[in-house]
Amino acid sequence: MAVRDIAQKSKEASRALAAASYIQKKDALTKMAQSLIENQGKIIEANRKDMENAEANGVSGALLDRLRLTPERIADMSDAILKVRELPDPVGEFISMTERPNGLKIGQKRVPMGVVAIIYEARPNVTADAAALCIKTGNAVILRGGKEAINSNIAIVDALRDAISGILPGDAIALIKDTSRESARELMELHGLIDVLIPRGGAGLIKSVVENAKVPVIETGVGNCHIYIDEFADLDMALKILINAKTQRPGVCNAAESLLVHKNIASEFLPMAEKALCEKGVKILGCERTRAIIKADEATDDDFAREFLDLIISVKVVDSLDGAISHIAKYSTGHSEAIVTENYTNAQKFLDTVDSAAVYVNASTRFTDGGEFGFGAEIGISTQKLHARGPMGLLALTTTKYVIYGSGQIR
Repeated sequence: MAVRDIAQKSKEASRALAAASYIQKKDALTKMAQSLIENQGKIIEANRKDMENAEANGVSGALLDRLRLTPERIADMSDAILKVRELPDPVGEFISMTERPNGLKIGQKRVPMGVVAIIYEARPNVTADAAALCIKTGNAVILRGGKEAINSNIAIVDALRDAISGILPGDAIALIKDTSRESARELMELHGLIDVLIPRGGAGLIKSVVENAKVPVIETGVGNCHIYIDEFADLDMALKILINAKTQRPGVCNAAESLLVHKNIASEFLPMAEKALCEKGVKILGCERTRAIIKADEATDDDFAREFLDLIISVKVVDSLDGAISHIAKYSTGHSEAIVTENYTNAQKFLDTVDSAAVYVNASTRFTDGGEFGFGAEIGISTQKLHARGPMGLLALTTTKYVIYGSGQIR
C-alpha cells in the first residue's frame, strides 16, 4: 500500500481513536501484551532472519545486540505494555480552569496529537513501545522501521493489530513495509496527514528528517554522553558508574562516549579506568595529558564529538569543573551528562549549568530511559527544548486545546 494511503487510513482511525474510552484502550493494551507472548515463536523466527541478514552485511556487535530478540526481551516488551496500561491516562485531563469577569469558564485540556509517525532503525522493541504509548494516548501510529528489522517489525505489528481487532480501529497501528529512502521522504512530506514525526536513530537519520520534513518534528536521540570525574569524587563509585555507563550496552544512545577527569586525580583514577575498560574490550582515545598517564590512541577533535555506539571512549584531562562544563558545552548533543563528586557545591553547579535533557549526580547515564523514569516505555528521547525534552512518555504524546463554557456571552 502507498505511504499516502496508509497515512490517510491512519488519519481516519485517529478520529475514532481520540474518542475511545479508558476501558477500550485498557482492553486493547491487555490484548497487545498477551499477543506478543502468544506469537513469540513467529516473532523470534522473523528476528532470526533479520539477525542472519545483519550478520551477513557486517553489522557491528553493538548494533546486533539492539536488533536481537529473545524470549526474555519479548517478555520485557509485553511487560512494558502492561506498565503503560496501568499509568494514569492523560487524555481528558484539565490542566487549568479559570472564570473570566464576564462569566466565561476557560479550561485547558489534554488531547491526543492525532497521527504520530516514527522513523527508526534496528530497534524492534521500539515497534511495541511506540504502539502502546500511542494507543494509550489515543493517537494513531505509523511505524517506519529500518530494513535490518523489517521481518521482526512485520511479525510484531501483525500480532498487535490482531490484538486490537474488534476493540479499536485496526489502522490505529500501521507499518510501512517499504524501507527505501523514498518511503521515508514521502512520509516526511505528508503535511495535513501526519501531526508529528519522531525520528529515532543515528545522527544521519535525525539530520535527514530535521532538514527535509514538511511536518512537525520532535528531534531525538543522538547521545554523545559525558561522565565527569571531579577532584572530590569517590573513585571506587566513579569506576563503577563509568564501566556501567560505557559497557553495559554500548550501542544505545544513553551510553557514555566521553570521559572527563579532573587533573588532580587523573594520575590515580586513569590507571584504574584503563584496567577496567580494557578488561571489557574498550578502546581508549585520549588527549595528550591522558596519553602521558595511560596507553591510549590519540583523540582528535572529531573523536570528542562522536557518538561511537561501540566499545570506544574518548578521554580528556581537564583543569577544573569549569573546564569540564566548557568541554561538554562544546561537544555534547544535549542528551545525558553525569558528574561524580562528593562536593555539594560542584554538584549543584554542574546541574545548573550543563544544558542537556538529563543531568546526573553520582549515577550512570544509562538511566535516561522511559522505563527507568517510570513512564512504562518511551517513544524516544528528545534533545530539543520545544514541547518535550528527555525521555518521552504519555504526556509528550498529547497536546492541549482550550474549551470554553459560556451562558450566552457575546463580545
